[in-house]
Amino acid sequence: MRYKDFNDLLTKQAERIPSHPALKYGEKCWTYREFLEAVDCKAEEYRESRKTCLGVLADGSADCVISLFAAAKAGLQLVMLDSSLPDELYPSLLAYTDVDILCGDEELCEDLAPRLSRGLPSGTDSVLFFTSGTTSRAKAVELSQYSLCQSAYNGGTLLPLAEDDTLLCLLPLGHVFGFVCGLLWGLYSGACVALGRGPRHYAEDCAYYKPTAVSVVPLLLGFLLKNHALNPELKLILIGAGDCPSQILDAARSTGARISFGYGLTETSSGVALSLGDDPYAMTVCPDDTVTIADDGEILISAPTCVMKGYYKMPEATGAVLRFGMLRSGDLGRFDKNGLLHITGRKKDILVLSDGTKIFLPEYELQLMQALRRSELAVILQGGRPVLLCQTVLGDSEDPAKRRTAVLKLLAPFMKSMPRGQQITDVFFTDAPLPRTATGKIKRYELPQLIAELSNQ
Repeated sequence: MRYKDFNDLLTKQAERIPSHPALKYGEKCWTYREFLEAVDCKAEEYRESRKTCLGVLADGSADCVISLFAAAKAGLQLVMLDSSLPDELYPSLLAYTDVDILCGDEELCEDLAPRLSRGLPSGTDSVLFFTSGTTSRAKAVELSQYSLCQSAYNGGTLLPLAEDDTLLCLLPLGHVFGFVCGLLWGLYSGACVALGRGPRHYAEDCAYYKPTAVSVVPLLLGFLLKNHALNPELKLILIGAGDCPSQILDAARSTGARISFGYGLTETSSGVALSLGDDPYAMTVCPDDTVTIADDGEILISAPTCVMKGYYKMPEATGAVLRFGMLRSGDLGRFDKNGLLHITGRKKDILVLSDGTKIFLPEYELQLMQALRRSELAVILQGGRPVLLCQTVLGDSEDPAKRRTAVLKLLAPFMKSMPRGQQITDVFFTDAPLPRTATGKIKRYELPQLIAELSNQ
């Protein structure tokens, strides 16, 4: 069944399975009827407030979930915010997205209250999620309750949950993968959603809730496996939001749970394709989506029910990726002989040199890691030539010149096999880990500034 918005979903589930568990948070459990009643009560508060845009400091709590569904029912725009952001980043994000009321951490909400805007002229069904980035680069992707519900329909059609399933929600709801695949997927299916009790309880929540399904990013899955935290009742592990190392996949398979890998974007309300067979990298395209491969290998997506309205207040940025209903994903891919989609990389992970030759960074950086026996490194262009950025490790010389010489010497055999234009011309060192997103991807857009700062030291 399809639902037109969040209220339609909750209302029809409360009519169909009123006494079935819908939400668990710690020792508290709400049936679908009780969940809807809590949402209705809170929605009346939002109507009386006459506010128009709720900023959700998405801490994953039951209060957070009830508040966001209530605000949606009351006609407020929702802005999903990562509750782990540094406090100084919030004011510009709130002003940009017209937030005039907050829910979440009471102390933080109180601190941010003077920075809220006047809101919007009228209500809307928009739900905004931020792409990864700093305040100067972050874009708010404008989705809708409808598109998010259709994304849950797509995922639930390919990978259904049963009503007696318990879906453990450990992922941040401020990210669309966590919101759709950690929350809406379960509610759409009539299953019970168990809300994780926070990062401090990651290693304990599986044993506490005994879920039958869980959605994870690779970094979190690796943590759960390392801590032997997966419970024996677990039947399905959905992995998304990044490449998953083969050793983690192999360890996950050894638990006996079914492994499914998902591919999606914030701009498509999450899921585009899911692996349903033994090969986690061979994915079936979701029912409402049409995927084609451009001549340069870029994945192009037509998803009328799920695609974004656009980047909030950024028509030029929207037009650069979304034209005539076709979204340019920025990802590279191919179809195999069985018509299954394989992701092969990111267009942004390719450096185009001044002579027109290209460096595919994941492969190139892996070879550098093997040559240097260190994993925290990245390659960027400086003056049209590739340079290497490394985190210092135990054993590195304290003398910058000697460190640089030692690394270049180790790289020399590998560099001889590369065309001159693709050879590393300089090495920079940082004492801190490289900047990464919540899902573990390197924030490549921050590296030029970091290199510039290191050059001036």
